[in-house]
Amino acid sequence: MQETPNIVYLLADDMGYGDLSCLNPHSKIKTANLDRLALEGMIFEDAHSSSAVCTPSRYSILTGRYNWRSSLKKGVIGGFTPSLIEEGRMTVASLLKGNGYSTACIGKWHLGMDWQTRDGSSLPDDDPAVCQWGTHTTPDVDYSRPIKNSPVTKGFDYYFGISASLDMPPYAYIENDCVCGIPDRICEEKTGKRFYRRGPIAPGFRHERVTPELTDKACDYIRENAAGKVPFFLYFPLPSPHTPIMPEEFEGKSGTNPYGDFCLMVDDCVGKIMKALKESGIEEDTIVVFTSDNGCSPMADFKELAEFGHNPSYVFRGHKADIFEGGHRIPLIVRWPKKIKPGSRTCQTVCLSDLLATVADITGQKLPDNAGEDSVSNLSVWLGQRREDDPIREATVHHSINGSFSIRQGRWKLEFCPDSGGWSYPIPDKDDISGMPLIQLYDLEADVREATNVQDKHPEIVRKLTGLMTKYLKEGRSTPGARQRNTGPSFWPQLNWMLADDVSE
Repeated sequence: MQETPNIVYLLADDMGYGDLSCLNPHSKIKTANLDRLALEGMIFEDAHSSSAVCTPSRYSILTGRYNWRSSLKKGVIGGFTPSLIEEGRMTVASLLKGNGYSTACIGKWHLGMDWQTRDGSSLPDDDPAVCQWGTHTTPDVDYSRPIKNSPVTKGFDYYFGISASLDMPPYAYIENDCVCGIPDRICEEKTGKRFYRRGPIAPGFRHERVTPELTDKACDYIRENAAGKVPFFLYFPLPSPHTPIMPEEFEGKSGTNPYGDFCLMVDDCVGKIMKALKESGIEEDTIVVFTSDNGCSPMADFKELAEFGHNPSYVFRGHKADIFEGGHRIPLIVRWPKKIKPGSRTCQTVCLSDLLATVADITGQKLPDNAGEDSVSNLSVWLGQRREDDPIREATVHHSINGSFSIRQGRWKLEFCPDSGGWSYPIPDKDDISGMPLIQLYDLEADVREATNVQDKHPEIVRKLTGLMTKYLKEGRSTPGARQRNTGPSFWPQLNWMLADDVSE
């Protein structure tokens, strides 16, 4: 297939499946613009991020490779961490740029970039300033020096945004590879829903204005490129509704709490993007993808939201960080007026890593063996050409914040841990799991809430899925092609007791 539609990829930050009223009939947050996008496109009822936290999910979105194949084996990175995407690795942006597209990333990057110190060197990985959560706030960065390995080296012609989450320093906009305003003071940490860490901040940078300002920038990009002679790819990773939760003009409008109000702001951002496309006359020629990087964070205050009758995880167990469905089952809506049937739905199990293979399919390109190792084209699903009972993916691997693994095939989901692998009960290294089986197996057709562990009743399923997981680990890919190497040191200690044979590097 050879097509050149514009592509706009909208990525919310920590927005749960249950936060969209088109997905959750009991949602107390009325997401009117997202509901309209769904009516005009396709809803994916069984879509997943590759990880239950943000940095790794973003890696998979852009590279089509499971995040745990990178050097980051668990957790996330900070605002000063060096670039995570390997040099020379194909991204969605570089693939499309090579096919004549203009490419831009506007928003939250959170995939690392190489800041320069005052002596001209890069911050090393083991530097105290590069701790996992970005809490160190005064590294010896020379903000006047160009940033190396910024997004413009990963296939994007243009970048404007922030280096990591909005609660991680440095607090400054970056354009291409330069800071817009040198940080000149240290802002103090805030607590509660408006939480952000202590760190350097640039003049005029206001946390509460970042989401609206980035949205305006994205809309401007659409208008400026609408009349161009080449198609464009806009990757717009929003910093919200992640902390700091600052709904500003939407405060009190959801009828729930500030998190619900912030979700309305995200919905409004989507509406502005849709309006910009329509007013520019390119709505019919543009693919719009809306999704989230993982499940909702506990910072949203699940207990408070429950008092209003709202559950961001819908019927699923767990939330952000967890190996359970609430950690990685995410909203996914795709609109392509010329190709996708309005109001359509699919139950196909898909992963956000599938974007690379899908756009390659759309533009008539074949991925080389060393790219998109875990990416499966979803185009036949988009076009309504795939039967629901014909799985497009052989299986899908999930990953939690502490590096716990899970593999899903059809109705069966095998979790290689006795706990949540994240922040809900049972919490690893905190809650008492003595007496619990070391693995969990759930039949999601009968038990989508993951309430009953049936690992002891289906040893044949455990063996089959363990063997498939072993294959994916050893071959460096889960799609057909030549065997590839995983990046970084061996990272299978939690699995070696379980796997069929050694899979160390």
